[in-house]
Amino acid sequence: MSKNQNILNQLLEIAKTYGACGADAVFFETTNISISQRLGKPEGIERSENSAIGLRVFSERNNGEIGQANVSATDIKEGALLELAQRAVAMAKLAPADSDNVLAAAGLFPSTIPELDLLDETEPTPAWLLEQCGHAEDTARSVTGITNSEGADASYSRSRIHLATSNGFLQSYDSSYFSISVSVLAGEGTGMERDYDFTSARHRSDLKSANEIGLSAANRALGRLNPRKVSSCQVPVVFDPRVSKSMVSILTGAISGNSIARGASFLKDSMGKQIFSDKITIIDNPHLLRGFASKPFDMEGVANKKMSLVENGVLQTWLLDIRTANKLKLQTTGHASRGISAPPSPSSTNSYMEAGKLTPKELMADIKSGLYLTETFGMGINIITGDYSQGAAGFWIENGEIAYPVSEITIAGNLKDMFMGITPASDLAFRYSTNAPTLRVENMTVAGV
Repeated sequence: MSKNQNILNQLLEIAKTYGACGADAVFFETTNISISQRLGKPEGIERSENSAIGLRVFSERNNGEIGQANVSATDIKEGALLELAQRAVAMAKLAPADSDNVLAAAGLFPSTIPELDLLDETEPTPAWLLEQCGHAEDTARSVTGITNSEGADASYSRSRIHLATSNGFLQSYDSSYFSISVSVLAGEGTGMERDYDFTSARHRSDLKSANEIGLSAANRALGRLNPRKVSSCQVPVVFDPRVSKSMVSILTGAISGNSIARGASFLKDSMGKQIFSDKITIIDNPHLLRGFASKPFDMEGVANKKMSLVENGVLQTWLLDIRTANKLKLQTTGHASRGISAPPSPSSTNSYMEAGKLTPKELMADIKSGLYLTETFGMGINIITGDYSQGAAGFWIENGEIAYPVSEITIAGNLKDMFMGITPASDLAFRYSTNAPTLRVENMTVAGV
């Protein structure tokens, strides 16, 4: 047992001596290094090493009701732990009763802890990180037509997460994260356009080269020069993987136990129903090797597993933690996530839409006129009604080919119709915690001039 695991056990025992009828605690240890440069000159270097502890306690009243409170601290001295536990129990005695909020039963704990290969033991030097910034930015700026740079960044982080509960769960896991990014501008004056690219990975060896992302960022920026406006119309919209993942994110938000328990989701009555075409399967996999959102157990200590959220277009499950499962009279799906200062809440892990059979080129081949979408912005997504409206930019499709860049447009539709109209391409890649291949959505409104 590590020193910090001992601290968690000690904290839970202290909470019980002050009157807690149950408790759990998390301990986060993190190291972060980040380097940035712009126009060939270093702009910043930062390193931080932090640790923080979070405690959740339950207090039973004379009438049998149970209240809950959460407290957090960065001081782990014994005196500070005593004060932390005392304050938490006092708060729990005054908190509103919530019979649905309880610890996970020991029978839900995993029998074995999977090894997910999330940690690269080798910490990069600041000199190496700065070198990656230089390669990315210098390569991008060397491309004819690139006129300015917003800079390049390289970063590394390492974290260790400990979780302990008063009914016997005590486990930890480690992870690392590397990233390199660059953003540049093309053109002159009011005709300038910007774009970016990045690479990220759990292990340094899985990163793309900094030169590759520099060249990609430059070509993306150049491709956006001289955008045109288009007239309002209804056409197919092809979502680039940068934005197609948003369709999966919207789904996971709409099927979160919090949204369903409040009745605040356009999918609240859709369990077991067809919400996509039968071509669509969407997976959530917390055990994806080297995955960006992988975890060997959820943040209530519950065993988690790969599962289908949507199978052949049919919605299979909600995303549930203990509290939302109890509210809905269901079983937790092992999707509890947690920080140090708030109680657990349900969240997806590595969610992705499975690839289709057509290449992106084949997906567009029969589109006489349509939009290839590369960027969205704005707050026009209503998770309750399913109404969807976003500012957008991208490229116009003519006769199955990318024709010219477009900007200053809005795309709109209703998510139920959009989901049913999705066709996936074959180019699924895991660049984020949520991923999707290129997607075609039929018959969306594009508002232009």
